[in-house]
Amino acid sequence: MAQILRTALLQANLEWENIQKNVSQFEKKIKQLPREVDLIILPEMFSTGFSMNARNLAEPVNGPTFQWMQRMASEKDAAVTGSLIISENGKFFNRLYFVFPDGSFQKYDKRHTFTLAKENETYASGKERLVVEFRDWKICPLVCYDLRFPVWARNTEDYDLLIYVANWPAARVAAWDTLLKARAIENMSYCAGLNRVGQDGSNLNYVGHSAIYDSLGKQVSQYNEEDEFTEVIELDKQHLRETRSQLKFLQDRDRFTIH
Repeated sequence: MAQILRTALLQANLEWENIQKNVSQFEKKIKQLPREVDLIILPEMFSTGFSMNARNLAEPVNGPTFQWMQRMASEKDAAVTGSLIISENGKFFNRLYFVFPDGSFQKYDKRHTFTLAKENETYASGKERLVVEFRDWKICPLVCYDLRFPVWARNTEDYDLLIYVANWPAARVAAWDTLLKARAIENMSYCAGLNRVGQDGSNLNYVGHSAIYDSLGKQVSQYNEEDEFTEVIELDKQHLRETRSQLKFLQDRDRFTIH
């Protein structure tokens, strides 16, 4: 059983609506990672920035950027996750892919589309949550605005790691910091948040603050900066076993269903 999950956070400035440049910069960052990495996390809409210009930017299912994710996963023998603008069956989705080293994948369509930016008018909302099993870890990947809704992230499957990929603006970064820590504590899991930096085409500023917290809310990543950075953090399954065994908070969770 894998005790350690070596997790890479790639905090970067995104070139507005420039798929080629964004993919190229992330490929350079990925190739500079150490050989021993298990999971690579990219931001929300990492190839374009948080754009409502889906008609011109959307890629088809199994499109070129998705295929690039497959190639990176294969070359690094690691899982790669992040979200893209996808067109399928006449609808647009803010779709997160979790791509395994062998090229197989699972997907999650963002459940909570960001009404403040009218994301709901462009992108269809997802209906199903995803929990991935990878190298003996159970991982629940979600997208940005989902962070504000604790019921959707609730740990009913005893997952080990909660992930949020985001374009979370500087104006509300205090909420980002607080909610990431809260999701870790209340779900007794690791919680990773990967945000971008820089300014987008809507003149919104982003200051990163990408981080990973353990099941007691302690930050285990070293950086929490406003600049670009890459960091690999070793997550330890034994930490989860010990805290859950000693504290047993998950056993006392309320029972209900989401409709």
